[in-house]
Amino acid sequence: MTDASTASTPVLIVDQITARLTAALAPTHLHVSNDSASHAGHMGDDGTGETHFSVTIESAAFSGVSRVQRQRMVNTALADLLRDRIHALAIKARAPDE
Repeated sequence: MTDASTASTPVLIVDQITARLTAALAPTHLHVSNDSASHAGHMGDDGTGETHFSVTIESAAFSGVSRVQRQRMVNTALADLLRDRIHALAIKARAPDE
């Protein structure tokens, strides 16, 4: 019998993405969307419902940085998730003055 107060709850990928990007890039705005339902049955869908995501992020860390470098900064913060759990990630990254 499992005690509900001690049973571990799996951490959602959305929550992991949010925590990692917050820690790495201190965003002034961050929205993470799980788009997996739109891709059910498609390539990369592993049946978990946590494979396809979109991120909209605004951070001072992106000031004066190219679009490609911004994408790399996000990818670096999420490297192991992208390798092991996330099939697709759409990124919209901007600096606060944009």
